[in-house]
Amino acid sequence: MSDVKLQHVTKTYRETTALNDISLEVKDGEFFVLLGPTGAGKTTTLRVIAGLEKQDTGSVVFDGQVMDGVQPAERDVAFVFQQYSLYPNMSVYDNLAFPLRSPLRSTPEDVIRQRVTEAAEKLRISHLLERKTARLSGGEMQRVSIGRAIVREPRIFLMDEPLSNLDAKLRESLRVELKHLQKTQKSTTLFVTHDQIEALTMADRIAVLDHGHILQIGTPTDIYDHPATTVVAQLVGTPRINLLPARRENGSLVIEKSNLRVSVPSDAVGESALIGIRPEDVRLVNGGAFSGQVILTEPLGVETIVHVRCGEQVLLSVVPGSAPYGIDTTVQFDIVRERLHFFGQGGVRLN
Repeated sequence: MSDVKLQHVTKTYRETTALNDISLEVKDGEFFVLLGPTGAGKTTTLRVIAGLEKQDTGSVVFDGQVMDGVQPAERDVAFVFQQYSLYPNMSVYDNLAFPLRSPLRSTPEDVIRQRVTEAAEKLRISHLLERKTARLSGGEMQRVSIGRAIVREPRIFLMDEPLSNLDAKLRESLRVELKHLQKTQKSTTLFVTHDQIEALTMADRIAVLDHGHILQIGTPTDIYDHPATTVVAQLVGTPRINLLPARRENGSLVIEKSNLRVSVPSDAVGESALIGIRPEDVRLVNGGAFSGQVILTEPLGVETIVHVRCGEQVLLSVVPGSAPYGIDTTVQFDIVRERLHFFGQGGVRLN
């Protein structure tokens, strides 16, 4: 496997800047996730690494070797697309074997058989090898698509939202299998997603992209506990973070249009800020320091999201199990002060 570096990469399409001075490093054997909304530049990043797009400036480097002049077929990367791109008239076996039969590889049939068999066992599709891919379910087709990448034994795996077309239960199952497979293979993997749950559960490290810029790179814990901007804070975490405007008054921060007041050291925040409060840090307890009115509950089985109005502001709180709170019930709650997030002008983190 290989390590990958992007050094000051810029890519434009006419007047649209898809990537703006992107620099990052993916370590050998690392599961690295590119997370961001549609149009952030995630797929363009993969295509530049694969050589399918030529960057305007900057360099792509594999293991210290600059790849800018190397053709895609010679870069030895495997690309798993969002769409399955299988040959419907071929069997699963022949789809898996197809990359190994190309003139560039001319792999002996006994080696092909061994690699296809091993990949099929890992992906639990051995029983499908003789079936035409047109007769497969979505999950089975995506397994075949991933298997076709595995048999090549490439330097780098590039995966562009490979789970997004699957239903929620199957997506969860394949997410676990794919992460386990990557760890046992020790493969260098770049995985693109707009799903923050996929990013947090699968990544060794995450790069958060927005409008062609990298906003933050870090471990899932870093990204969640110390978001660099409000965009990162809102992108990561379910339910969404509470973001509330506040102003300094008599040594405390008063959340505007509410009855909430939070003590904050004067050197931590200026005269105004956005306060970020994760819903799990709004603890509904009898005798809490604050109070509000329940306006909505969202029971999810294992937990319930409770919407609490305080003045004109609404806070989301997460409580375990079923919440015994009716609409218009007055509740008391505490806020975990040590886990507050503060953002200044432009949404940049202050603390």
